[in-house]
Amino acid sequence: MDFAFTPEQQRIREAIAKLCAQFGDEYWLKKDREGGFPVELHQALARDGWLGIAMPEDCGGAGLGIQEAAMMMQAIAESGAGFSGASAVHMNIFGLNPVVVFGTPEQKRRMLPPLIAGSERSCFAVTEPNTGLNTTRIKTKAEKKGDRYLVSGQKVWISTAQIAEKVLLLARTTPLEEVRKPTEGLSLFYTDFDRRHIEVREIEKMGRKAVDSNQVFFDGLPVPEADRLGEEGRGFEYILHGMNPERILIAAESVGLGRCALARASAYAKERVVFDRPIGQNQAIQHPLARNWMNLEAANLMVMKAAWLYDQGLPCGAEANAAKYLAGEASFDACQQAVMTHGGFGYAKEYHVERYLRESLIGRIAPVSPQLVLCFIAERVLGLPKSY
Repeated sequence: MDFAFTPEQQRIREAIAKLCAQFGDEYWLKKDREGGFPVELHQALARDGWLGIAMPEDCGGAGLGIQEAAMMMQAIAESGAGFSGASAVHMNIFGLNPVVVFGTPEQKRRMLPPLIAGSERSCFAVTEPNTGLNTTRIKTKAEKKGDRYLVSGQKVWISTAQIAEKVLLLARTTPLEEVRKPTEGLSLFYTDFDRRHIEVREIEKMGRKAVDSNQVFFDGLPVPEADRLGEEGRGFEYILHGMNPERILIAAESVGLGRCALARASAYAKERVVFDRPIGQNQAIQHPLARNWMNLEAANLMVMKAAWLYDQGLPCGAEANAAKYLAGEASFDACQQAVMTHGGFGYAKEYHVERYLRESLIGRIAPVSPQLVLCFIAERVLGLPKSY
């Protein structure tokens, strides 16, 4: 058992921290106020080859694992970019894992290099407004017409749909009433985001203004059969190969954001003098921050365990979900405590911690609720009866 980073992993953290240092607090404050995709960060990561960190080498990627990807995404968030920065490249890392695992050699050569080079950006279209996390009940349909499918339906909370050129899309190809199990009859596609057949409506939201979230409406979107991944009807099975990495990466990003908030709060507590002493000398300030550190580090151990299991090809569902839950809670607590440590100044945008607090909610809500994580652990780990 070895808890140390390899020299290569340490170099990854250092390189990402150095790159992200080019994008300081004022950059992210402006993005938070005005919005606009962080193209500069995205392209800087693309130029240095980071967008393909977990992609196959024969497609231009680095061929590394989810462990290294988690370290990279954590370093981005920890730099002060938070989820505004991490979400700009998040889809590159986990989203196309079904292409990596199930794509034909031709599909990999066609689909992956443009994403790695940063010349194409993709969005991930699964969630629907009336089904939420009940993915087997999605209503979006893909009807076969000759050598193509016509896709119609609605998706919601689709990040980067304003700027995406491609979409990873889950749709029902066989009606629910005609399949043996609800998980059957869903198919997965990676295809052009053709705006002649797609309407995108941005959702105004609480935080992470730099990375858009949207309602997306598909009206007869033509999808070539060549853009279907794997066999028709097995899309739910394929999409699972992106879900555990997504939970791991969201967890890593949450830990990074929590560490950033904790560092800023600790620095402020050393400098802020009230009643002739720094407030960090008071145990009422010290103890919550110390607790935040312990919770973040404990969550990070679960993140790295889950990533290691995934990279070894071992079952990691419980660990990935637990990492997401623990990191989401620890990050939120750290960000909230950072605001409280700053007192009234914590409410001011110029001190940045209020942005961290708003963004920390992403790691609690997405991509699965804390309650469903608890249900998963209760049922799959403890063997308790299904509660819903």
